[in-house]
Amino acid sequence: MNLLVSMRYLVALDEHKHFARAAQACFVTQPALSNAIRALEEEFGSPIVRRGRTFVGFTPEGERLLESARRMLREEQLLKQDLSSVSGQPQGRLGIGVVPSAEPVAARFAAMLQARHPGITPVVRSMSSQEIEAGLEELTLDMGLGFIERVRPGALQTVLQYTEHYFLVRKAARPGEQGMRFGEPMSWKDAAALPLCLMTAEMYNRHIVDGAFAEAGVQVRPVLETNSLLTLALSAVGGAVSCIMPGALVGAVRAYRELEARPLSGPEVRTSIGFMVQTKERHSRPLEAALTLAQDAAWLRHAAAHSGLLHA
Repeated sequence: MNLLVSMRYLVALDEHKHFARAAQACFVTQPALSNAIRALEEEFGSPIVRRGRTFVGFTPEGERLLESARRMLREEQLLKQDLSSVSGQPQGRLGIGVVPSAEPVAARFAAMLQARHPGITPVVRSMSSQEIEAGLEELTLDMGLGFIERVRPGALQTVLQYTEHYFLVRKAARPGEQGMRFGEPMSWKDAAALPLCLMTAEMYNRHIVDGAFAEAGVQVRPVLETNSLLTLALSAVGGAVSCIMPGALVGAVRAYRELEARPLSGPEVRTSIGFMVQTKERHSRPLEAALTLAQDAAWLRHAAAHSGLLHA
């Protein structure tokens, strides 16, 4: 069997942690995928997969082979993109992982990139910070958009996009005339006294919010938690709870006339959001085009102006 095909099966097994689901993702039968993995074990003379009644994990030898498989598939992808790109027009898919709080900005960025380079197909996935960092390390993502304060110096190349700040969002006493009402600043301490919907504990956004409440000298037990931005926003529309939202998301829901947003202060919380990419790997042509756009001052002005709630 073609070695690249077998390597693709191996990477799919790592992604899905299940033989049947990996086979389904590769559009083959489970026996075909299992036989390909066994053929790799025979070829390299070492066990690759730790098996129980189901998939358990990879052996140390399997982990080494998996790393090589990712690099082989990435080189294949880069070669295809290089050969298909003509007249300076990059071609191919570009995987972008984005933290939920930055999704509105990522959506505009992907749309503008595709308009500028029609041959690029951005694939935007909402992910936690940990998932983005792992995806960049494992070469399953080309770039991420998230909290660059988490990045260890020298680990990744970062491109700052904007500085995030936070709002208390709740149902307004009376609807606004043109959209969401914006009120006077509110302290984090006062916000803590309200029934709150917050992001779930594994989200880095929640780490920031909890840190702000702690600095204000209060602890919060939310009445509702979610990892969904849509749920976060619509919980406030329902009127029973308030929520803490970053400016990018507030900008995305500002058309809701029944909501009001109040900037949070005491403490002042500012978080740097930016793109991040691998420094050790050769960049694909779509990634080079994306980085050029990310560094374009005109794009940054567009993102800030469209939201009106970001500090570029």
